[in-house]
Amino acid sequence: MNDLLAKRMPIVLLLTIALACVTSASGFDDWPQWRGPNRNDISSETGLLKTWPADGPEQLWVNQEAGLGYSGFAIVGDQLFTMGLEDNKEFALCLNAEDGTEIWRKTIGTKFRNAWGDGPRSTPSVDGENVYFMAASGELSCLQKADGKKIWSVKMSDFGGRVPNWGYSESPLVDGGKVVCTPGGKKGTMLALDKISGKKIWQSKPITKMLENGNQSGPAGAHYSSIVPVELNMRPIYVQLTVLAVVGVDAESGELIWQSDWPGRTAVIPSPIVDKGKVYITSGYGVGSKLVDVANEQAKDIWSSKVMQNHHGGVIQIGDYFYGSSSKSWVCQNKDDGELAWSDRAIRKGAVTYADGMFIHVEESGGRVLLIKADHESHSIISSFKISPQTKRRSSRGKIWVHPVVSDGKLYVRDQEIIHCYNLNEK
Repeated sequence: MNDLLAKRMPIVLLLTIALACVTSASGFDDWPQWRGPNRNDISSETGLLKTWPADGPEQLWVNQEAGLGYSGFAIVGDQLFTMGLEDNKEFALCLNAEDGTEIWRKTIGTKFRNAWGDGPRSTPSVDGENVYFMAASGELSCLQKADGKKIWSVKMSDFGGRVPNWGYSESPLVDGGKVVCTPGGKKGTMLALDKISGKKIWQSKPITKMLENGNQSGPAGAHYSSIVPVELNMRPIYVQLTVLAVVGVDAESGELIWQSDWPGRTAVIPSPIVDKGKVYITSGYGVGSKLVDVANEQAKDIWSSKVMQNHHGGVIQIGDYFYGSSSKSWVCQNKDDGELAWSDRAIRKGAVTYADGMFIHVEESGGRVLLIKADHESHSIISSFKISPQTKRRSSRGKIWVHPVVSDGKLYVRDQEIIHCYNLNEK
């Protein structure tokens, strides 16, 4: 490849090639951040079980000391990172991914209290020799991966942020030399910090929107969605969904490039999905979903629909269709027009990931784990089992909300202080 062609090749394509090389060399995918390498909950692993025994795949280990909370998993090599709450303090936790034994834990924040369950909500992000953790009360910390030694920490309140009702739940994004997050508020919606020093690089302007009566709504406070990095027209952009709008900002300056208003209610949670110059967003509480064309750095709504109303648990795009939990059923939605391809109330609300051509779905009530074969024409539940043991410490309003993760042929599932690891390898 000549130098000129390499310079013109989109960054996303280069990253895809690099990830493919890593997977080929190591034999498995790392899962270094929220929703995996590409923030889409899709694994490129193969050779996984296509059916499970009646009592589920082989359970490799259980760790019952992870603490309270809904923090997800970041897995790199043989280290698993998450967060928990004990003794009124939130802590960062590192486990051996092979056997579940604890490597280290370090306090990173004060206790966050909530009727739906106390403790942290976000997923750590691993970058090189460091890991980045967002506590529910808004402390963002950079720790050494090897031993948990703190390098720096900042508070979202220092940048105008206020703790949202259900706590800071966003998973920080590490991109190049920056760590990016969403403090929200009057000082600016999104924030980029130097990943080594923690010093501010830029803070975007506050997101607002004009109402029909001419008044201005906002500025947008922090909600619960996580930023997605993309490249459009050779320009790196960060896409974020707020309660007022989905926005794209310049990755180098934080300048607002485009905005499409959104009637978010109560809690805006799912991350945007960006594909071929189009952005898909969805949220619950009766709001629905829509597709926005941003290919020309201007936001133009293509369609809006009530077919998908994903409260949380995530939506996955496979081909030209979206799959995930809506308000009362699991649905498959057509990307072209937003119409329903099919729905199934037998698959109850939960969190989903995708690996080796199969969906793995964890129902929030009861802890049933489903192996689903699905496309836009048909679907079937191939296998299922119920995770055991389950916590006895969960809030009466809380459920099993942590996204499942597949890494190195293993399935990781969490119910509060209990983390389960199962073997998914065919051989």
